[in-house]
Amino acid sequence: MHWNPPQVTRTPTILRPDQSRVLLRPFSPGDPPRIGRIIARIMSLPEDRVASLLEDVLAEFSPRHQRIRELFLERFKQVRDVLLTDEKLSEERQLLIGSYFLAEYSLESAALFNPSIVPHPDQSRLPPGALRFVLSLRATGEGHISSLTFRTGIVHQDHRIEVLTATGFLTEPHQTPNPLYEKALFVRKLFELGLSNAFTRRVMTNLGDSFALDELRTALDLELKPSHLPAGTMQEHQNVAQGIWLLARSNYEVQFHPEQRLSDRVIFPAAPSQRNGIEDARFVCFENEDGTHVYYATFTAFDGKVVLPELVETSDFLRFRFITLNGPAAQNKGMAIFPRKINGLYAMLSRQDNENMYLMFSDNVHFWHERTLLLTPTFPWELVQLGNCGSPIETDAGWLVLSHGVGPLRRYCIGAVLLDRADPARVIGRLREPLLTPNQSERQGYVPNVVYTCGALLYNGELIIPYGLADHATAFATVSLDEVLAAMH
Repeated sequence: MHWNPPQVTRTPTILRPDQSRVLLRPFSPGDPPRIGRIIARIMSLPEDRVASLLEDVLAEFSPRHQRIRELFLERFKQVRDVLLTDEKLSEERQLLIGSYFLAEYSLESAALFNPSIVPHPDQSRLPPGALRFVLSLRATGEGHISSLTFRTGIVHQDHRIEVLTATGFLTEPHQTPNPLYEKALFVRKLFELGLSNAFTRRVMTNLGDSFALDELRTALDLELKPSHLPAGTMQEHQNVAQGIWLLARSNYEVQFHPEQRLSDRVIFPAAPSQRNGIEDARFVCFENEDGTHVYYATFTAFDGKVVLPELVETSDFLRFRFITLNGPAAQNKGMAIFPRKINGLYAMLSRQDNENMYLMFSDNVHFWHERTLLLTPTFPWELVQLGNCGSPIETDAGWLVLSHGVGPLRRYCIGAVLLDRADPARVIGRLREPLLTPNQSERQGYVPNVVYTCGALLYNGELIIPYGLADHATAFATVSLDEVLAAMH
């Protein structure tokens, strides 16, 4: 059969890592005794010297950060416990102390890649025929720690892609100090994790149908009292309590200030499971059964040893809920949610074994138990590994799934698959050859010979594909949907 390849157009827009985009992060130069010694040296400075030093620090760093005085004071409050005096400190001295325990972190000093793209929740004040989008990106900095950052842009009527220039300011959200947990859901998650026993049941009995983090801490401390435990079981129950606490800490919410531009917002790893990174978020605009929309993103949490698939949910890109995924099928990387329920069930693609593509269904977005093999590596360019490149896109012809394949010399290419709309377990089309292959100008980078995306967008018959270049930068390509479908066998 004659191969008539789709005509992919690479656009001139490339987003490269910008080392000048820095974030203020807590800096801890050592254990509490050393922190105490540093603070003691600052305490020994006369007040006029404190004022002049603070003035110099603010003059140098204020142009690089918003709300810098507020951040200095927040950091002071976090280290004040090691102060060796109860005397009231001037605000200037508090600010100066806080400044010594912060450091700039270059968020994308190493890479800015693996993008996904969804329609922006605000489509007002646009040129005729244009669409505003949100682009999520994996930013990697010092220590190879990956975080989640954003850009906004416009797809114009002629399919021209405009990405708005990001400001130099970067800000983390405030973590909701005491989010509420739904007990029934929390208990089910504990059961899935193998943390359901008599100790757990006693802890949960002390809590209401919904509870806050401090209430959980109180209930745990109560049940860990020696008088409540059989002799010799303290360590065993402390281990269970730690598991309960880690689950709670891994389900949390963060909130940005509404006045912060989307490109200013950064989600840095916060939960224990994310200690070394939030990787490869696959965003999807999900349509609920009542017609409302919510944005979900599956991502890979990495603590330095273990990778776990997790979920984040938002309706406005201001407030984000981080949710653990549970069940035997919630494992490995590359999970991608379909943009609506199918036959009353949530549906998701995954790569359970690092080689094949799987399909899963569930009645609850938090829990995934069953998996069905969907596709195996077939063509030479994907014989090492096959997986999705983001959430399926619904078309009249079926569910379009961009795929990634790994071939000789670990070269990553992007392909496409078509699934039946009513029964996505049925594959009805597949590209024999890649849609996108690294060209000569795209091969060099942090990981050579890789093109990869975490999600594309269909607009006016054209696929808009943002994609990572050699795990270093991000580019864009466009291609006609009709040409992609016509090239499938």
